[in-house]
Amino acid sequence: MSRVYNFSAGPAVLPEEVLKSAAEEMLDYKGTGMSVMEMSHRSKAFEEIITTAEADLRELMNIPDNYKVLFLQGGASQQFAMIPMNLMKNKVADYIVTGQWAKKAASEAAKYGKVNKIASSEDKTFSYIPDCSDLPVSEDADYVYICENNTIYGTKFKELPNTKGKTLVADVSSCFLSEPVDVSKYGVIYGGVQKNIGPAGVVIVIIREDLITEDVLPGTPTMLTYKTHADAESLYNTPPAYGIYICGKVFKWLKSMGGLETMKARNEKKAALLYDFLDQSQMFKGTVAKEDRSLMNVPFVTGNADLDAKFVKEAKASGLENLKGHRSVGGMRASIYNAMPYEGVEALVAFMKKFEKENL
Repeated sequence: MSRVYNFSAGPAVLPEEVLKSAAEEMLDYKGTGMSVMEMSHRSKAFEEIITTAEADLRELMNIPDNYKVLFLQGGASQQFAMIPMNLMKNKVADYIVTGQWAKKAASEAAKYGKVNKIASSEDKTFSYIPDCSDLPVSEDADYVYICENNTIYGTKFKELPNTKGKTLVADVSSCFLSEPVDVSKYGVIYGGVQKNIGPAGVVIVIIREDLITEDVLPGTPTMLTYKTHADAESLYNTPPAYGIYICGKVFKWLKSMGGLETMKARNEKKAALLYDFLDQSQMFKGTVAKEDRSLMNVPFVTGNADLDAKFVKEAKASGLENLKGHRSVGGMRASIYNAMPYEGVEALVAFMKKFEKENL
């Protein structure tokens, strides 16, 4: 069976080299006589895996020394609670709501304090990013929260909001490592890895050290306190060891590819191929304001639900998998993360042209 082009939004396509390398080491990791899956997280071999992974990630993202890198569990969704539990000292936070995940994060934070939605794009089904250059940032807000790339709707913040000096917290799950970022602009930058970095089960949190304190909301569980994990260097309890191992391999792959500048150029080239076709197609159209388009997630529709369903079915038969849009919006969505080769997008566009010719 040959591999398909997998356009899933997550868990998503991983680099083939990484999968092959993991397969070779499945039964015997570097002469240990066991798989990483079976290995003690306290062993010398695993200690090397996690410390190398962190060092490579720091190098890739140019993470300043006053930030901790935490490999945690619970996905991005657990961070929706962990962030207010740890950061809501005044019990006030400002949220910019540009999609379902920011909306869910805001409603979770509202369990712990006052949440102000200071901007939203819900009025147009989250199809754009609101102007965030001069927002009514609350004077007593502990932080300003964004979801930087909206997986479901295919929008991306091209400029970070003006937080007027307040700590910026960003969920970058679906654009993690897709382009260079200035980590120093964020207090917390975090994401689930199952879209662009590794297998489901790991969430990476990069957090400025001054935000890691014992002063958390009363009742915050030990496991949901950043200090617990920072002090133990992500080894307070058994971490998602195999997932971290694969993430580490992906970091090595990214370095071998030339780092995040190279990935950005590759991603722009892939996205341009698909968006250029959508812009001139008579059948398909993109659903996002042009200036806010994501490089990672490209939603599109024909305008006819039956035709959309036919497209998804026939695409699957042609080896183009997981093109169905999120259940909340319908249509189609192509997620073209770092590991999606240019040839995959070429194959998709070729299929779309053929489908359009046959069905117009």
